[in-house]
Amino acid sequence: MDISAGIQASLAGRYASALFDLAAENGTVTAVESDLETLSAALADSAELRDVTANPQLSRKAQGEAIAAVASHLSLSDLTKNFLGVLAGNRRLSSLSEMIRAFQMIAAAQRGEVTADVTSAHALSDEQLATLKDKLTARQGRTVKLNTSVDPDLLGGLVVTIGSQRIDGSIRTRLNSLAQAMKA
Repeated sequence: MDISAGIQASLAGRYASALFDLAAENGTVTAVESDLETLSAALADSAELRDVTANPQLSRKAQGEAIAAVASHLSLSDLTKNFLGVLAGNRRLSSLSEMIRAFQMIAAAQRGEVTADVTSAHALSDEQLATLKDKLTARQGRTVKLNTSVDPDLLGGLVVTIGSQRIDGSIRTRLNSLAQAMKA
Protein backbone atom coordinates (compact mmCIF):
# COMPACT_ATOMS: atom_id res chain seq x y z
CA MET A 1 0.00 0.00 0.00
CA ASP A 2 1.28 3.48 -0.88
CA ILE A 3 0.95 5.80 2.10
CA SER A 4 2.44 9.28 1.99
CA ALA A 5 5.65 9.70 3.95
CA GLY A 6 4.13 12.66 5.81
CA ILE A 7 1.43 10.48 7.30
CA GLN A 8 3.84 7.70 8.19
CA ALA A 9 6.30 10.13 9.81
CA SER A 10 3.82 11.41 12.38
CA LEU A 11 2.93 9.58 15.56
CA ALA A 12 -0.75 9.66 14.65
CA GLY A 13 0.09 8.35 11.19
CA ARG A 14 2.01 5.37 12.54
CA TYR A 15 -0.87 4.36 14.81
CA ALA A 16 -3.42 4.94 12.04
CA SER A 17 -1.30 2.96 9.60
CA ALA A 18 -1.05 0.03 12.01
CA LEU A 19 -4.82 0.12 12.60
CA PHE A 20 -5.45 0.23 8.85
CA ASP A 21 -3.15 -2.76 8.27
CA LEU A 22 -4.98 -4.78 10.95
CA ALA A 23 -8.37 -3.77 9.58
CA ALA A 24 -7.28 -4.69 6.04
CA GLU A 25 -6.07 -8.11 7.23
CA ASN A 26 -9.43 -8.72 8.91
CA GLY A 27 -11.45 -7.25 6.03
CA THR A 28 -13.02 -4.69 8.37
CA VAL A 29 -11.70 -1.39 6.98
CA THR A 30 -15.22 -0.07 6.33
CA ALA A 31 -16.43 -1.04 9.81
CA VAL A 32 -13.42 0.54 11.52
CA GLU A 33 -13.79 3.69 9.41
CA SER A 34 -17.44 3.89 10.45
CA ASP A 35 -16.44 3.37 14.10
CA LEU A 36 -13.91 6.17 13.86
CA GLU A 37 -16.46 8.52 12.30
CA THR A 38 -18.83 7.75 15.19
CA LEU A 39 -16.03 8.32 17.68
CA SER A 40 -15.05 11.58 15.97
CA ALA A 41 -18.63 12.84 16.21
CA ALA A 42 -18.72 11.86 19.90
CA LEU A 43 -15.49 13.77 20.51
CA ALA A 44 -16.92 16.82 18.74
CA ASP A 45 -20.15 16.66 20.76
CA SER A 46 -18.80 15.89 24.22
CA ALA A 47 -16.47 18.17 26.15
CA GLU A 48 -16.29 15.50 28.87
CA LEU A 49 -15.00 12.90 26.40
CA ARG A 50 -12.40 15.36 25.08
CA ASP A 51 -11.34 16.01 28.69
CA VAL A 52 -10.96 12.29 29.40
CA THR A 53 -8.77 11.78 26.33
CA ALA A 54 -6.61 14.84 26.96
CA ASN A 55 -6.26 14.91 30.75
CA PRO A 56 -2.72 13.82 31.73
CA GLN A 57 -3.74 13.64 35.39
CA LEU A 58 -5.97 10.61 34.76
CA SER A 59 -4.23 7.29 35.18
CA ARG A 60 -3.86 4.87 32.28
CA LYS A 61 -6.35 2.60 34.01
CA ALA A 62 -8.94 5.38 34.47
CA GLN A 63 -8.58 6.49 30.85
CA GLY A 64 -8.77 2.89 29.68
CA GLU A 65 -11.93 2.20 31.68
CA ALA A 66 -13.57 5.43 30.51
CA ILE A 67 -12.77 4.89 26.83
CA ALA A 68 -13.86 1.23 27.06
CA ALA A 69 -17.21 2.35 28.48
CA VAL A 70 -17.60 4.88 25.65
CA ALA A 71 -16.65 2.24 23.05
CA SER A 72 -19.24 -0.17 24.45
CA HIS A 73 -21.90 2.55 24.56
CA LEU A 74 -21.17 3.45 20.90
CA SER A 75 -21.19 -0.27 19.92
CA LEU A 76 -17.76 -0.09 18.32
CA SER A 77 -16.14 -3.15 16.78
CA ASP A 78 -13.71 -5.30 18.77
CA LEU A 79 -10.73 -4.12 16.70
CA THR A 80 -11.58 -0.47 17.40
CA LYS A 81 -12.11 -1.21 21.12
CA ASN A 82 -8.73 -2.97 21.29
CA PHE A 83 -7.09 -0.07 19.45
CA LEU A 84 -8.54 2.41 21.95
CA GLY A 85 -7.28 0.21 24.79
CA VAL A 86 -3.77 0.28 23.34
CA LEU A 87 -3.96 4.07 23.02
CA ALA A 88 -5.04 4.39 26.66
CA GLY A 89 -2.28 2.02 27.79
CA ASN A 90 0.33 3.98 25.84
CA ARG A 91 -1.03 7.38 26.98
CA ARG A 92 -1.83 8.34 23.37
CA LEU A 93 -5.55 9.14 23.63
CA SER A 94 -4.75 12.83 23.37
CA SER A 95 -3.79 12.24 19.71
CA LEU A 96 -7.00 10.36 18.87
CA SER A 97 -8.45 13.07 16.59
CA GLU A 98 -5.25 13.19 14.52
CA MET A 99 -5.22 9.40 14.30
CA ILE A 100 -8.81 9.38 13.06
CA ARG A 101 -7.98 11.94 10.35
CA ALA A 102 -4.87 9.98 9.33
CA PHE A 103 -6.86 6.72 9.13
CA GLN A 104 -9.49 8.42 6.96
CA MET A 105 -6.77 9.76 4.65
CA ILE A 106 -5.17 6.32 4.35
CA ALA A 107 -8.52 4.63 3.65
CA ALA A 108 -9.47 7.28 1.08
CA ALA A 109 -6.10 6.96 -0.67
CA GLN A 110 -6.52 3.18 -0.78
CA ARG A 111 -9.93 3.63 -2.45
CA GLY A 112 -8.52 6.20 -4.88
CA GLU A 113 -10.51 9.03 -3.33
CA VAL A 114 -9.52 12.57 -2.60
CA THR A 115 -11.25 14.87 -0.11
CA ALA A 116 -12.30 18.39 -1.01
CA ASP A 117 -13.07 20.86 1.77
CA VAL A 118 -15.78 23.17 0.44
CA THR A 119 -16.64 26.38 2.28
CA SER A 120 -19.58 28.41 1.06
CA ALA A 121 -21.38 31.53 2.23
CA HIS A 122 -24.69 29.65 2.39
CA ALA A 123 -25.56 25.95 2.68
CA LEU A 124 -25.49 24.26 -0.72
CA SER A 125 -28.44 22.24 -2.02
CA ASP A 126 -28.08 18.54 -2.80
CA GLU A 127 -28.22 19.36 -6.51
CA GLN A 128 -25.43 21.95 -6.17
CA LEU A 129 -23.31 19.51 -4.17
CA ALA A 130 -23.81 16.77 -6.79
CA THR A 131 -22.84 19.14 -9.61
CA LEU A 132 -19.77 20.35 -7.71
CA LYS A 133 -18.74 16.77 -6.92
CA ASP A 134 -19.08 15.77 -10.60
CA LYS A 135 -16.99 18.74 -11.77
CA LEU A 136 -14.28 18.16 -9.17
CA THR A 137 -14.19 14.43 -9.96
CA ALA A 138 -13.72 15.23 -13.67
CA ARG A 139 -11.00 17.76 -12.84
CA GLN A 140 -9.12 15.49 -10.42
CA GLY A 141 -9.53 12.28 -12.38
CA ARG A 142 -10.56 10.35 -9.26
CA THR A 143 -13.49 10.17 -6.89
CA VAL A 144 -13.95 13.27 -4.74
CA LYS A 145 -15.52 13.23 -1.29
CA LEU A 146 -16.90 16.58 -0.13
CA ASN A 147 -16.57 18.03 3.38
CA THR A 148 -18.78 21.09 3.49
CA SER A 149 -18.90 24.03 5.86
CA VAL A 150 -20.60 27.43 5.87
CA ASP A 151 -18.81 30.75 6.45
CA PRO A 152 -21.11 33.77 6.04
CA ASP A 153 -18.04 36.05 5.94
CA LEU A 154 -17.37 34.84 2.38
CA LEU A 155 -20.41 36.93 1.28
CA GLY A 156 -20.94 34.57 -1.68
CA GLY A 157 -19.17 32.02 -3.84
CA LEU A 158 -17.02 29.06 -2.75
CA VAL A 159 -13.60 28.18 -1.46
CA VAL A 160 -12.53 24.65 -2.41
CA THR A 161 -9.40 23.07 -0.94
CA ILE A 162 -8.07 19.76 -2.26
CA GLY A 163 -4.79 18.82 -0.63
CA SER A 164 -2.49 21.82 -1.13
CA GLN A 165 -4.58 23.15 -4.02
CA ARG A 166 -7.03 25.97 -3.28
CA ILE A 167 -9.70 27.38 -5.57
CA ASP A 168 -11.03 30.63 -4.12
CA GLY A 169 -14.12 31.95 -5.88
CA SER A 170 -15.49 33.90 -2.93
CA ILE A 171 -16.85 37.40 -3.25
CA ARG A 172 -14.81 38.45 -0.21
CA THR A 173 -11.57 37.59 -2.03
CA ARG A 174 -12.71 39.34 -5.19
CA LEU A 175 -13.57 42.49 -3.21
CA ASN A 176 -10.22 42.37 -1.42
CA SER A 177 -8.43 42.01 -4.80
CA LEU A 178 -10.39 44.95 -6.21
CA ALA A 179 -9.52 47.07 -3.16
CA GLN A 180 -5.83 46.25 -3.58
CA ALA A 181 -5.98 47.08 -7.29
CA MET A 182 -7.59 50.44 -6.54
CA LYS A 183 -4.82 51.33 -4.06
CA ALA A 184 -2.14 50.79 -6.69
